[in-house]
Amino acid sequence: MIVIACPGQGSQTPGFLADWLDEPDARAFLNLASEHAGVDLVEHGTTSDADTIRDTRVAQPLIVAASLLAWQALSRRVSLDKVGIAGHSVGEFAAAAAAGVLSDADALALVGVRGRAMAEAATRVPTGMSAVVGGNEDDVLAKIAEHGLTPANRNGGGQIVAAGELEALGALAADAPRGARVIALQVAGAFHTEFMQEAVPALSAAAAQVTVSDPTHSLWTNADGSLVTRGQRYLELLVSQVAHPVRWDACMTSFQEHGITGLIELTPAGALTGIAKRALKGVPTVAVKTPADLEGAVELITSAQATA
Repeated sequence: MIVIACPGQGSQTPGFLADWLDEPDARAFLNLASEHAGVDLVEHGTTSDADTIRDTRVAQPLIVAASLLAWQALSRRVSLDKVGIAGHSVGEFAAAAAAGVLSDADALALVGVRGRAMAEAATRVPTGMSAVVGGNEDDVLAKIAEHGLTPANRNGGGQIVAAGELEALGALAADAPRGARVIALQVAGAFHTEFMQEAVPALSAAAAQVTVSDPTHSLWTNADGSLVTRGQRYLELLVSQVAHPVRWDACMTSFQEHGITGLIELTPAGALTGIAKRALKGVPTVAVKTPADLEGAVELITSAQATA
């Protein structure tokens, strides 16, 4: 099975959507997506600087819209009927739309609410996130707990993201686990921790207003890496994951159990394929950063279909 992966926050870079505007109907899609999300996605995806698109209120809808744009472009070139789908953190909203759980419009509207609510929650206490790369996993988790932090993203491939108050993150950096590096991430808060709990009610209220369908594809959840077959359950998990850790490592374990033969990461790509190269040894990957990368994705899917 080919797995389509939708990336999370932090994967965006200035101008990354510029090349995509040449795709059929891309500008019209982004203009409509901007209305649903309440953010000018064309401007932020083409001309805004790094600080501007780091803002949670901008980054989250921008990433989801970009992934959906790439999904549409890929689906025009090859059948995606047999692929599995998973999203990382906010990428789960793109995954929900791609898998038919939510309409594009509802996914973008919800992620707009999510981004604004999380940005507001992040103003209460100075918090952040740091990637801990390398080291023994048990040692890393113990050191994170020792400093009163949360393993907010267990990404696999030797990467765990610690989240919490900035002072504690500084202490962790000065007391890194043996064999590990601690790298501060350019995000505005301690996402996927109790610090985001106050963002849940706003998202929950908005989620109660959308129409939900059961997924049309194999669809994994970050909650525990399991497959979800009921759309309503997936929506519930989308709401709760705001304040709970991301288990991308568990998703990758499940990919292997279900016979993954390749992983394609949608725009803005790179982070998840990098992790996959370390954690999913021998599984071919394609990072769709620009429309030029779609050809490689088509080849991977076509090859998998020919041998199925």
